[in-house]
Amino acid sequence: MADLTTLESLLEMGFDRNRAERAVASTGNQGIEQAMDWLMEHENDTDIDEPYKPSVLAAPDDDQTGTQDASLGGTAGVASGEGTQVGDADKKAMTEEEKQQQVKRLEELMRLKQAERRERERAEELEKEKQRRKQGQELQQIRNKLHDDDMKKLAELRQREKMEDKMARQRVIEKIARDREERAQKFGGGGTSSTSTSSVQPSPVSPTGQGPPPTKREYDESRIQVRLLDGSTLTAVFKAQEPLAAVHVYVQVNGNTPEGQEFTLLSPYPRHVYTDLDMEKPLKELGLVPSAVLVVTKK
Repeated sequence: MADLTTLESLLEMGFDRNRAERAVASTGNQGIEQAMDWLMEHENDTDIDEPYKPSVLAAPDDDQTGTQDASLGGTAGVASGEGTQVGDADKKAMTEEEKQQQVKRLEELMRLKQAERRERERAEELEKEKQRRKQGQELQQIRNKLHDDDMKKLAELRQREKMEDKMARQRVIEKIARDREERAQKFGGGGTSSTSTSSVQPSPVSPTGQGPPPTKREYDESRIQVRLLDGSTLTAVFKAQEPLAAVHVYVQVNGNTPEGQEFTLLSPYPRHVYTDLDMEKPLKELGLVPSAVLVVTKK
């Protein structure tokens, strides 16, 4: 019979009887190729080596089950009536050499199917790897964009601060000019004779003759020159109350320090390396006003 031929072929190929019987039953006895496909797809099933037990009908009076039994019975009858004689005849006519050729053909078919499955699995693995690489590249692009956006915002903030500092300096210059003009008008109006005017003319060299000694000037800005790792320099003006961290950020944005390179600042004369705590202190408190020279050094 057909099912015996499929089962015997699987046994001849070296498959365990439990596996062979389960494959024939699970594929509905549709042929050797279907049974081999099923075995390859379910070779890792936990129950594949357990003895095969045909499923028992749930209830004898179930109409659907009865219909299936009738159908199976009819099919079995036809198979028994029509196919038994042909199957027996073919089976009797098949010699040992023919059996070996059939087994070789089936083994070759199995090798081809295994090769196809390996090729399919390799293609799927390559596709998964492509997807992983693509996702990694997209993630890196997102990170780079976020970093560029942060750097752009920081540069814009620094530019805006520079503009505000420039306007503040301009206002200071204008105020100083007005103060000078007011003093000139005040002292110029107090003297009427040419003699007194000529005698006062050389007096600006000696400020002691114009009243009390001037008080110590309070600077609200600091001019910082920074020497970079490659020997080049950056110069910028900062507010006296700005923390040293502002200088650190300015160097990080405008300098040529390699990306990811950690660095700190130091004063060469007298030598002093600034720590993370110093970064929070104002320039005035650190003695960097009205001007100072700092050096970039690797951490």
